[in-house]
Amino acid sequence: MDEKIRTLSTMELFQDLSPQEQEELDRITTMTSVRRGKVLYRPEESGEVLFILKSGRVQLYRIAPEGKKLVIATLNKGSLFGEMALLGQQMHNTFAEAITDCQICIMRRSDLEHLIMQRPQVALRMLEITGRRLRDAEIRLEDLAFKSIPARIASLLLRLADKEDGVLSGYTHQDFAEMVGTYRETATQVLNDLKSKGLIDIGRKRITIRDWEGLKTIAED
Repeated sequence: MDEKIRTLSTMELFQDLSPQEQEELDRITTMTSVRRGKVLYRPEESGEVLFILKSGRVQLYRIAPEGKKLVIATLNKGSLFGEMALLGQQMHNTFAEAITDCQICIMRRSDLEHLIMQRPQVALRMLEITGRRLRDAEIRLEDLAFKSIPARIASLLLRLADKEDGVLSGYTHQDFAEMVGTYRETATQVLNDLKSKGLIDIGRKRITIRDWEGLKTIAED
C-alpha cells in the first residue's frame, strides 16, 4: 500500500474506508513538505482546502492589536486543520504556521464534500474532532481566566507530556509562554521553580515530568 494512503487510512477521519475508497482518497489528496516557519493560512482567508498533518507540528494562533501572540492550539501528527472554513466559518484572526518541518496532506473542499456524500460518517468524525478541539480551547480559556501562571504552566505540561515517559520535546520556553499568555522570562522562572521543587527536569527543548501528583496539585491551585 502507498505510504500516503497507509497514513491516511490509519487516521480517525478516514477509518474503515473500502479499498476502492482508499484509492479515491489517494487520487484526491496531495502530500507536500513545508519548512519550519511556513504560514499555511492567514487571517480572514476563507479557505478551500482541508489540511491533514502527517508529520511535524503546526501552531494555530492569533495576534493581538498590540502585537502579542496567543496560541490557540499546537497540533501534532494526525491532526486536521482548516476545517472551520469548510464548515462555513472564516478563519477570523487565526494564523496556521509550521513550527517544525512538516509533511502535510491537502484535500480540496469539493473533493471532501464528494467523499462526505459517499461516507457521511466522515462528516460526523470531523465534527467530533472539531468538538474536542473546541473543548480543549474552552479549558485553556478557563485556565487563562481563573488560574495563576504557575497553575497554567503546570496544567499545560500535564496535557502535553507523553503519558508513558512524561517527556515533552521540541518546545521552547517562548512556546510555553505563548501558550499560556505570558512572557518568556516569566515562563522560564516558573519552569525553573518547578525544577527546583523536583517536579520536572529541564533539558534542551526537552522537559521530563518527575512528580505527576505534585504537578497536578499546582495545576489545580
